[in-house]
Amino acid sequence: MDSWEATVEARIRAAQEQGEFDDLPGMGKPIPGRGQPYDESWWIKSFLEREKLPTDLLLPTPLQLRRRIEQVPDEVRDLPTEESVRAFVADLNAQILSWLRTPTGPRVAVRPVNADEVVRRWRAERKARTAAIPAPPPAAAPRRRGWRPPWRRRVA
Repeated sequence: MDSWEATVEARIRAAQEQGEFDDLPGMGKPIPGRGQPYDESWWIKSFLEREKLPTDLLLPTPLQLRRRIEQVPDEVRDLPTEESVRAFVADLNAQILSWLRTPTGPRVAVRPVNADEVVRRWRAERKARTAAIPAPPPAAAPRRRGWRPPWRRRVA
């Protein structure tokens, strides 16, 4: 064991002398998280932060589904057609039914979303938005130049 440690130390020393450890990222900076209490899921949190992923991914499936159900009005608000709204709700309901067939995680009440209710709200919100936008003033008819009534025409 001593010969192996000696070999490793010799290689580290040689690399330091050659300057291979110079200009490493984080050199001269404090170690992140030092002085804070130990967190068992530190690597998950750092991964989510580094990859800019939402923390909702850590939730169990039924809670993720509940959160998606709560966000349905915001997600369908900008969809262009009623068919796209119904397709979105159908996809969400398929995920909910899939979970209901084989539930895992905590027991949380999750029910499929009523597509007709979502479409009714979508229409009402869309109607309110279009009513809030003032209509542009009617454009004035273009003025005809050179036209004169027949009794005012000049005969040459």
